[in-house]
Amino acid sequence: MEQVLVTTLITILVIAVVVDLHSSRIPNWLTFPAMGFALVAHTWLNGVHGILFSLAGLGAGLGLLLLVYLAGGIGAGDVKLMAAVGAMVGPYGVLSAALLSALAGGLYALGAMGYQWGLAATGQRLVYAACGVVLAGGTGWMKELQLPFKLRYGLAIAAGTLLFLGGIQPFGG
Repeated sequence: MEQVLVTTLITILVIAVVVDLHSSRIPNWLTFPAMGFALVAHTWLNGVHGILFSLAGLGAGLGLLLLVYLAGGIGAGDVKLMAAVGAMVGPYGVLSAALLSALAGGLYALGAMGYQWGLAATGQRLVYAACGVVLAGGTGWMKELQLPFKLRYGLAIAAGTLLFLGGIQPFGG
């Protein structure tokens, strides 16, 4: 990936994290220009192949998080940020970044739970929730793990994308 794209993506991720942590939003003024920049840059660098690469990544990034958004699990800004990441890194890159983001998000959530309740209580809540899924057919376990504050998934997206940019290839690339 061209250095200008990497630098631009890192800048976008840093701004997204700062704004998300401050306001619980990832704004359109950041994500839409990022998508546009990626489409133009890839077209400039590789012509028709470049724009198809960028469009495929944008679509994959959008599609990966759209169902999670529709289920109420994340905000629309998170979806658009992942679409912007996809436009920058293409379809393989966004699949890798999304997987790494999910892992980072899981660690982030566990860390937040440990901070909120302590390690022992977090472990007990996780066991109780797992038993609720198995024994009660999946009802009520979400309430057991509900934190009194919102997690910012933009942080996980940034972490997963940076891990990918740093060379971690979850699919053996």
